[in-house]
Amino acid sequence: MGTRLRDMIRAVRACKTAAEERGVIAKECANLRNSFKENDQDYRHRNVAKLMFIHMLGYPTHFGQMECLKLIASGGFPEKRIGYLGLMLLLDERQEVLMLVTNSLKNDLNHGNQFIAGLALCALGNICSAEMARDLAPEVEKLLHNNNSYIRKKAALCSVRIVRKVPDLVEYFTNPAVGLLTDKHHGVLIAGVKLCTELCQGSEAALEQMRKQVQTLVRILKNLVVSGYAPEYDVGGITDPFLQIRILRLLRLVGRGDPDSSDVMSDILAQVATNTEGNKNAGNAILYECVLTIMAIEGIGGLRVLAINILGRFLANRDNNIRYVALNTLVKVVSVDTQAVQRHRTTIVECVKDSDVSIRRRALELVYALVNETNVKTLTKELLEYLKVSDPEFKADLTAKICSLVQKFAPNKQWYIDQMILVMAEPGNHVREEVLRTLIVVISNAPELHGYTVRSLFRTMQHWNGQESLAQVTVWCIGEYGEMLVNHLNELEGEEPLTVTESDAVDVIETVMKDVRSSSNTQAFALTALLKLSSRFPSNTQRIKDMIKPHKGSLILELQQRSIEFGAILNRHENIKATLVERMPVLDEATYNSKKADGAGMALPSDTKRATPVGGPDILANGGPKPETTNTLIDLLNLDADETPAHEPRKSAGDHLLSLLGADPLASQNASTNPDNVLMDILSLGSPAPTTGPSSSTSLFPPAAADPFGGSLLDVAAPAAPVDPFGASLAPATGTAPRKTSLLDELDVSSTVPQPPRKASLLDDLGPTIPNANNSLLDGLDSAPIVPATSAYPTIVALQSSGLKVLFDFIKPPGNPQSTTIKASYINLSSNPYTDFIFQAAVPKFLQLQLEPASGSVLPASGGGLITQSINLTNTMHGQKSLLMKLRIIYKINGQDKVEQGQVSNFPQGL
Repeated sequence: MGTRLRDMIRAVRACKTAAEERGVIAKECANLRNSFKENDQDYRHRNVAKLMFIHMLGYPTHFGQMECLKLIASGGFPEKRIGYLGLMLLLDERQEVLMLVTNSLKNDLNHGNQFIAGLALCALGNICSAEMARDLAPEVEKLLHNNNSYIRKKAALCSVRIVRKVPDLVEYFTNPAVGLLTDKHHGVLIAGVKLCTELCQGSEAALEQMRKQVQTLVRILKNLVVSGYAPEYDVGGITDPFLQIRILRLLRLVGRGDPDSSDVMSDILAQVATNTEGNKNAGNAILYECVLTIMAIEGIGGLRVLAINILGRFLANRDNNIRYVALNTLVKVVSVDTQAVQRHRTTIVECVKDSDVSIRRRALELVYALVNETNVKTLTKELLEYLKVSDPEFKADLTAKICSLVQKFAPNKQWYIDQMILVMAEPGNHVREEVLRTLIVVISNAPELHGYTVRSLFRTMQHWNGQESLAQVTVWCIGEYGEMLVNHLNELEGEEPLTVTESDAVDVIETVMKDVRSSSNTQAFALTALLKLSSRFPSNTQRIKDMIKPHKGSLILELQQRSIEFGAILNRHENIKATLVERMPVLDEATYNSKKADGAGMALPSDTKRATPVGGPDILANGGPKPETTNTLIDLLNLDADETPAHEPRKSAGDHLLSLLGADPLASQNASTNPDNVLMDILSLGSPAPTTGPSSSTSLFPPAAADPFGGSLLDVAAPAAPVDPFGASLAPATGTAPRKTSLLDELDVSSTVPQPPRKASLLDDLGPTIPNANNSLLDGLDSAPIVPATSAYPTIVALQSSGLKVLFDFIKPPGNPQSTTIKASYINLSSNPYTDFIFQAAVPKFLQLQLEPASGSVLPASGGGLITQSINLTNTMHGQKSLLMKLRIIYKINGQDKVEQGQVSNFPQGL
């Protein structure tokens, strides 16, 4: 017989440990199994009830599922009630056992007792599968015409489940659903409107048919609005708000995209919006649905203004939930009628200062959407004032929004620079690196503001409190425009006079370098600025040397290297220092602007709109010539031709290589322009090249300073005689030999030994072989010509979502058509960096996959950088089957895991 349900519940609650509870449950389950074997009908309903309680505690109950079916098949209502309840709780639509109950359901749907039919409809509406829906749909449709409102209501709700499971049955239920709209019973009406809504969402034909019933829906809604007090349906002084909300949602569906239906319902919507009181939650819920309906349909402007004014009243409500709903809705509708939302700008800005963090974030998002060229100054001032008193956890998001607004809508560069300085002056390091880079680009392209900017930064630094972004920009500007700070150059009208000595300017950099809060990146900025000031402030040269010297022993390699190199320049190469520390070329604002606009959706401020340059399409916006994108040498060396300053002539590829290796680019201008000749001359360091006549080129350095860095930047004490790194000793020259031009010259041990003519370097394969060319350091690797890998396949987009883009480039090794090397590039399109970035791939069995390590695990935000990775594929059925790959990318954004998946099937033909 076992225990009663009440006794079992008491025994479970009396357990003090999980083990004791498991013991009680195990004992009860054993008793239940024995009872099921004995087929005890008297206590079957009690056993199933106990089984449901055990299931609610999380223990397996599959052994008792058939008992539910036996209860359903019994004739009494109490047994059927327990059986259907157990069926809905213990089973779901995926269980095969469920198919056994189909016949019982069909019998109960046609039962004369309304409560038994209601049980069957309730169970079918909760767990029916697609097969059961098809089998029992005719029975349910028949019940929609039943005389009993109780049955009609439950049949309508059951029809919603059937339509969701089998969309093909939409047409089968459309006409019965329309008939329910004329029912007088509110319960049937609510269920009927819900069914009509589901039909409209699933079928365009049902939506068109429902648009013919707009007059009926409007009449029902109007009766509810103007009706008097009805105790049966009254909630907070409003007649049946649940039915009103359902009707408003259905009107929103049928009115979207249909001007005729929208015109019919506009009057009743205005009536609901004006007559409904908002002092209770029921009224606010109806007003909220009414606003959503007005903004969704093809309504007139006056009705939309009324809706936005309702949201404005919500903003003044004391209930934070209502205020949040209003802000959330205004964010969605601001693009529909910005002018109407602007009227509530003051209230919205006040919400940014609210104590509730959710409201603050929504209000900030709305303010960001409201800013335009006309109000950017006012709103930015308000946001900056709040930034001073905002919570630390809110400052990062607020700072990012202010920087974005200033960059996007700045009326002129001076205002932009002023606002960015105010943002950087706030405590905390919340300004992102890409914002600082953008600021420096703007400053570089505003020569008339150089003096004003460096003086404004100097004033702000007098109250410096460890803000790293402010320190970096200030140090950079002092290094570039320090003489303007001291000599009062380019003073603007109305600018506050400022007297600064050379020592004062150096003091600022010294303060930054000695502060323990300065990062290694900021220290590197400061060292470079000191090197530049040594030329601009000659009287402070010794002090600058003393400031640079301590970093020679730094544990940070970058700082140590800069300190040693800069010290060598200051101590041994005064004659070339002025050339080395010249002011940075003006950065190409047009190119930088276009690149950043693609990644971050923002533009740099400019005083005037840019037009097509006078020089035509081949001239950049700042006057520089358009780069030759087909230049082979530039492509090989990955040189970005767009970065060339406007006021400098475009260097050839040979000049770039000469500059990289420390040679004189001007000395080779009279040589042949063939790229192979240039490479041959550069890579044959130390070997005398055959000449046909005296060279007319002059060296940039005098003979005494042919080696500006003493053989190497790190070569403080160079050996007196060259050493053969390969083990061969060199006899000292009998005469005065010229000094080597770089450390690479010491590797040339064959300059006096005749060698057969060979290729100048591996890169010679890009052009014709030149006979009798100089030897190269790379000649000893392989004398056979090397065929480069081909890359004749287009780049494809392997995966793209709202926040991530994956590009595939292809390299096909020659002579091995089965192999393909894929160069994958991952680009972050969102405004937040991705960390712990992992790429995974899967291929069919006929493909062999090998993943090389990625170049990093952190993907910078807004396209500020990318991660690359090599993927080696071998197609064992090349020519028969194409490449196919599934991707899975895992990363973290703001500490939360994110997974992106996709399939690549658009590989180029021939791979």
